Amino acid sequence: MTQTPTPVPVEQLGFAMPPVHESVLDERAYRKERLAGALRLFGRLGYEEGVSGHITARDPEFTDCFWVNPFGVPFAHVAAGDLILVNGQGQVVIGRHHVNQAAFAVHAQVHSARPGVVAVAHTHSLHGRALSALGELIEPITQEACAFYEDHALVDRYTGVVVDEAEGRRIAGALGAYKAVVLRNHGLLTVGDSVDAAAWWFISMERCAQVQLAARAAGKPVLIEHRDAVATREQLGSDLVAWVNYQPLWRQISQAAPGPPQ
Repeated sequence: MTQTPTPVPVEQLGFAMPPVHESVLDERAYRKERLAGALRLFGRLGYEEGVSGHITARDPEFTDCFWVNPFGVPFAHVAAGDLILVNGQGQVVIGRHHVNQAAFAVHAQVHSARPGVVAVAHTHSLHGRALSALGELIEPITQEACAFYEDHALVDRYTGVVVDEAEGRRIAGALGAYKAVVLRNHGLLTVGDSVDAAAWWFISMERCAQVQLAARAAGKPVLIEHRDAVATREQLGSDLVAWVNYQPLWRQISQAAPGPPQ
C-alpha cells in the first residue's frame, strides 16, 4: 500500500511579508522601486489620463518630502531613477522634472494630516470617476467591497481643479483616519502604510466601483448585512492584507522592464 506523503512543516513553507530594512538608504531604495513599479502597473491597467494622476511615497529620512512621478512622463516608462523628490510646498529638491502642482496640493495635505501614511494614490480611473459622478460610496455588495465598509468617505462637493492648500486640507479632513475617499465628480484616492497597500486599495476600489455600477445596471444589488460586512472588513481591511494581496501584481510588473527612459 502506497504511503501518504508526509506534510511539509508549516515553518518550512515560504510566505512573503513586508521586509525590515537595515538602513534608511535600503528603505528609500525599496520605496522608490515599489513606487516606480506601481506607476507602471497603473499604466498597464489604463488608469492614466493625460498628465493627471499621482502616487506619492514619503521619504523614510526626510519625512516631510515625498517621491512622486515626474510631470508628463508616461506611467509605463517610469523607473526608480526617474522619480523626483518634492517637499511639502511642492518644490522639487531632487530631480530634473516638474511636478503637477494641482495634484500634489492634495497629496501634500494628506501626508501632512496623516504622518503614519507612507503612500497616497490618486488617478482619474474610469470606473472611479463614474462612481464619483453619482456621488456615492462603495456599497457592501461583495466580499472585496467590505474592505471599504465604513472605512472610506465622500467629499460631496466639486470645486474645480485643486490648486490651493485649503482645498487639499478639506480633502484630507474628509479622509480622516479612513483608507480612501471618493472625490465627487473627480475620482478615487487611497492611502496606505506602504506603497503596495495604497496601490492595492486603489486597484481594489476601482474594481469595486466597476462591480457596483455593473450590478446596478443589471438589477438591484443585495447588500451584505452590517455585522457580516464589519467582520469581513476586520479580516480583509488591514494594510498588511493589502500588501499581501498586492504581491502577485508586484511580481508581474517587476519582471517587465519599463519603457524608454525619459
